Amino acid sequence: MKIGMNMLLWTNHVTEQHYGLIDQLKETGYDGIELFLGDGDSKLYTDLGKYLASIDMGVTCVASLAPEENIASPDQKFREAGLDKLKWSIDMGAALNAEVICGPFHSSFAYFTRQPPTRDERQWSIEMLQKAADYASSANIILAPEALNRFECYLYNTMADLSNLVEQVNHPSLGAMYDTHHGNIEEKSQSEALRCIAPHLKHVHISENDRGTPGSGQVIWDDVFKTLEEINYDGWLTIEAFSTVIPEFANAINVWRDFSPADEVYKEGLKFIKQSLSKN
Repeated sequence: MKIGMNMLLWTNHVTEQHYGLIDQLKETGYDGIELFLGDGDSKLYTDLGKYLASIDMGVTCVASLAPEENIASPDQKFREAGLDKLKWSIDMGAALNAEVICGPFHSSFAYFTRQPPTRDERQWSIEMLQKAADYASSANIILAPEALNRFECYLYNTMADLSNLVEQVNHPSLGAMYDTHHGNIEEKSQSEALRCIAPHLKHVHISENDRGTPGSGQVIWDDVFKTLEEINYDGWLTIEAFSTVIPEFANAINVWRDFSPADEVYKEGLKFIKQSLSKN
């Protein structure tokens, strides 16, 4: 398993000014970084990809869809806009030489109809993800949609739901990701949730219940790491933690305080993951 660090702890737009921070993560012992695909163009991402390759750092990405890009919308214009956004994200990921693009892109983040999901909404999402997976296959990128907790998403909340989505899409370029923060809220058991999604699991976020330093909160980590070993998972373990450093992003995800100092998150988080893996 490779260990990554999500750059959203510091920024939602990685540029050359963050190369020094990436160097620090490399020196600390990380195998790669994860970044949000938002602003920027192919030149920015190509240059960043070349830099990461030059220091032997891998890269994965996060993508999301705005309400007017909702691929689960009854409005075909929104669904087509969402597919275009996913194709753009795949293009930028290819420029980076990214391995995986993860995120809640089965629908729009933090968008609610105030009703439970419908069969039509899920079918529209499946149809667009099939097209996106076709596009991703030519870039050698795996798409890994993410189930979120009920306060951030209504379409897919559990690994049972997400497993059904992946099986319905039925494409080799689309798998699933697991996030321990969301699992801590929505699942009865992190172990059972991981076993459920195991046949499709392509990416894992290591995230504490309060989004602070992994190992400092209430997630039952022994269950997580033992089960990852049990199911022979061999992909990325990427720390995802948040802060108030980017006000617009913090507001979007309802982060109103800093949970742990950034230095503590990435240094102690890495130690914690390595110690946990060594026990199994």
